[in-house]
Amino acid sequence: MIAIEGGPVVTAAAMRAAEQAHGDLTGLMERAGRGVGEAVRRLAAGAEVLVLCGPGNNGGDGYVAATYLRDMGHRVRVACTDVPRSDLAKAAAARWTGPVEPLADVRSAAILVDAVFGTGLSRPLDATIADPLRRLVEAASLAVAVDLPSGVATDSGALLVEDAPGYALTLALGALKPAHVLQPAMRTMGAIRLVPLGLSAHDLSGAVAMIAPPRLAAPDPDSHKYSRGMVAIVVGQMAGAARLSAEAALRSGAGYAALYGDASELGPAAIVHRPLADMASLDDPRIGAIVIGPGLGRDEAARARLATLIAADRHPLVVDGDALHLLDPATLPDRDCPVILTPHAGEFKAVFGEGSGSVIDRARDAARATGAVVVFKGATTVIANRHRAIVHPGGNSWLSTAGTGDVLTGAIAAMLAGEHGTPIEAAAAGVWLHAEAGRRCGTSFIADDLATALTLTRASL
Repeated sequence: MIAIEGGPVVTAAAMRAAEQAHGDLTGLMERAGRGVGEAVRRLAAGAEVLVLCGPGNNGGDGYVAATYLRDMGHRVRVACTDVPRSDLAKAAAARWTGPVEPLADVRSAAILVDAVFGTGLSRPLDATIADPLRRLVEAASLAVAVDLPSGVATDSGALLVEDAPGYALTLALGALKPAHVLQPAMRTMGAIRLVPLGLSAHDLSGAVAMIAPPRLAAPDPDSHKYSRGMVAIVVGQMAGAARLSAEAALRSGAGYAALYGDASELGPAAIVHRPLADMASLDDPRIGAIVIGPGLGRDEAARARLATLIAADRHPLVVDGDALHLLDPATLPDRDCPVILTPHAGEFKAVFGEGSGSVIDRARDAARATGAVVVFKGATTVIANRHRAIVHPGGNSWLSTAGTGDVLTGAIAAMLAGEHGTPIEAAAAGVWLHAEAGRRCGTSFIADDLATALTLTRASL
């Protein structure tokens, strides 16, 4: 049972393919069930365990876990929804020599292990299963889901059961699945930990991965403010939004942040204020990234500024806020300098339409269409380019306050200007810093507090 940062996120079909490529399916089930049993034994502290088994291979994992717990001298009972149907599940069930109770009538236990349905469920959960399952989960002191809670759609994260119960722990088998990182499924899972199965990294390699803390080096002895990255922010109608981005860029590690336009001398004295007589003012070759969008406005002057920056193709761009509503995505694929787009759901729809599939699918489709890195912000944030995606599941719900998106934009721009990896890696580093700063802020904070928290967050790496 290990932490999940940085690991691959694979679909149900990809997981089945990896298991088939491995070949030893019996050995995989043995490792899965034993890993679940070991985790439960450590957490149960001697309390009675009830293992619920379904008819498929997830149920087989449950029978293996129950057998392991019994062999270790633990008090364990088994209930099932139906007789095992797969050959693997039949073989696993044959090793369990105790009684098997019907799900509908079984009494609750302090520790509940749900091995009814795992990866691959696509139909709504029948009430004859959903109702007793909910009763048993709610009665347990500790409820553990094997791979996924029963009633979760693996690839979309949709809930296939009404009033889905909440688990304390979900043990992902072999690799994370999309439902482990997507809402609404994720909110039912509690803590998520990985049970390794010995599948090869090559077989599990995919285009989607869980975010991990970035590796950001400290400035070296020869560093100066420009080598650490200069961020330029175009000021629009709401100068406070641009100021938040500038402060966030500095506190994330940029060496220089300049507001171009009338910002009324807002913000820390470390922020430089420069006039913006025309867009040629931004031709400075020392600029490492330009931010346009926070508080920009949506008038024709704002549209012209955005179009000029895109056409000039002289600097990496971070496009956010109002600029996303003015953006023509068809102007992006031919650019040489990287572009990072940071839309929330409303802005995403304005640029790309509704799209289809999960937020992962939609972000990847948008990145392929534009050649940009797309940071699709939300309950799960997806950072995607044409070839891969990185997901950051969840965060502090108190981030839902004005200005926090402007802070994220500044953090991403600092990573891009400082050349912290490829553009997608720079964007992911900014997302991680922003989320960690939000965690440090706790509750009831404002965007200014979040920007300030980036200082200690950056220092922690």
